[in-house]
Amino acid sequence: MADPNAIFQNSYYIGNTFAAILYGIELALYFTSVWFILHGRERKHRGRSNKIFLFLGTGLLSMITIWFITEEFFGEQMWVVNENYPGGTGQYLADHVSVWYETMGTAASVVLNLMSDAFLIYRTYIVWNDWRVAVFPCILYCCSAVLGILTCYYSGIPNSDFFLGLAANIALSYYSIVIGLNFSCTVLICARILWVSNRLQQTLGHATARTYTSAAALIIESMLPYTLFGIAYVATLGVNHPTSIFFLSMYIMFTCISPQLIMLRVLLGRGWTKEAAMNTTMAFRSTLVPTGNGSQMTN
Repeated sequence: MADPNAIFQNSYYIGNTFAAILYGIELALYFTSVWFILHGRERKHRGRSNKIFLFLGTGLLSMITIWFITEEFFGEQMWVVNENYPGGTGQYLADHVSVWYETMGTAASVVLNLMSDAFLIYRTYIVWNDWRVAVFPCILYCCSAVLGILTCYYSGIPNSDFFLGLAANIALSYYSIVIGLNFSCTVLICARILWVSNRLQQTLGHATARTYTSAAALIIESMLPYTLFGIAYVATLGVNHPTSIFFLSMYIMFTCISPQLIMLRVLLGRGWTKEAAMNTTMAFRSTLVPTGNGSQMTN
């Protein structure tokens, strides 16, 4: 039978490696977005939203940088600096998992989640153009904020372990709520985009529909990778499988990358905006003309 610690250590190492690659992608996305905010054609017409994107993108990058540095530093301490630690890497992990900078990394990931989820709820409202669809996600968001604070506290107290005991149970509850929020918003956004795609193709043609309802729009606007990696993480954490650390790394990285992709897509003029959602609704109404018998026909 495979050694759980060996699987965990390999998963941790691979997760850090992929996180480094994704961090480079995040830097490229962020600075590309900043360039469009400062030099793009629409910067004068979208001054307020561009400022929000700039502050949000900078905040996301700051939080992911803190988390990324703490994970890389902890890996270096465990595998290189203390390679001859009594009891091996497993014992070092057990003795130092609640070290102060790991708690800081956990806090950064919680703040990152709160920022990203707030943006996801906002995007759900934008795509639907109806505040009522955001009520349930907002309730989950408030619950996740409370559990996130508890996760930081119980994983940071002396002799605690993020992956075992009470801290692990609270973390599982926290991430279950967060993933529930992600899943709800993703389903709502996907359903709306697919419905709009069908209606636009019927009324305005495939070419017009493709801008806002393509496969790329479906994946990016719904933050699908973020949700899928989150589901994988919660599933493996729930059964206490050592590969959960890998999925956690991927999930946290996409917590930052997915919103940045949406912001860049909007800056490129291909993302859903409030104006686009309203124009889509008006297009449906303008192409449907009531007939004498009460039915509707397309112009």
